[in-house]
Amino acid sequence: MAASAKRKHVRRLVAPLGYTAIPVKFSEKHQSPHYLYVKEHKVRDDKNHSRPQNCTLFVLNVPPYCTEECLSRLFSTFCSVQSVEMCEKPTLGEKTEGSRTKFFKAKMPLGFHVAYIVFKNPAGVQAAKSFSTEEPLVISSKEHPVQTGIQKWITQYAASVVDPAELKTEVDVFMQAYDEKVAKEEAKAQEEDGIPDEEGWVKVTRKGRRPGLPRTEAASLRALEREKRKRAHKELLNFYAWQHRETKREHIAQLRKKFEEDKQKIALMRAQRKFRPY
Repeated sequence: MAASAKRKHVRRLVAPLGYTAIPVKFSEKHQSPHYLYVKEHKVRDDKNHSRPQNCTLFVLNVPPYCTEECLSRLFSTFCSVQSVEMCEKPTLGEKTEGSRTKFFKAKMPLGFHVAYIVFKNPAGVQAAKSFSTEEPLVISSKEHPVQTGIQKWITQYAASVVDPAELKTEVDVFMQAYDEKVAKEEAKAQEEDGIPDEEGWVKVTRKGRRPGLPRTEAASLRALEREKRKRAHKELLNFYAWQHRETKREHIAQLRKKFEEDKQKIALMRAQRKFRPY
């Protein structure tokens, strides 16, 4: 009884304020438990639909060997898990879309992580918060083994080796989908080319102008005013260009004058340079 009370007292010290400590261990052979600290995920004015309120559990101190599949399996004892998102540190906003290919996935940094576990029912969050048993949850079992050490490195290295044929197939599929998307956008742009906007303007593309409705009087006045401003700006640019040409001419004349003066100095120096043996 005394030992049990002592273990409970230690557990209260381990759990930070507002969190619930859930003991886990890597396998049945391990004796010392590792603690996951969980609490309900609540953010003011949260617009993240991937982490709904009352159904999301925030988890701290997730060990490096624990994957998203492991967390989903461990917390499914409380309630059905909808999704698990593991991050290097707490984040706000929408969940970033992961890579669509297995060849260019961003590697998770080494070390401890945080996780967001979304349950299908709000009861899962309450069950995890009220978890009070001292028997640790097992991460790696015979039915669900977790690779570590040299076996994990071998698996990661084998996964890093790219099959050229498989990569080419995936690239071809991606380019085909991209070409179809570009073709749809071009077809949509062609349909919208001949439709005038609210002011009566018709979009002009490299393929030519499509016939449309005539401009309104207000649009014509705005076009005339715009052309007037362009002419005034063009005249101003021409003035500056003429001034720039004059400046260049003066600079060239000064360089030529300096060149002639230097030639005379060199000729004078050569004339004064005489051989005097005595």
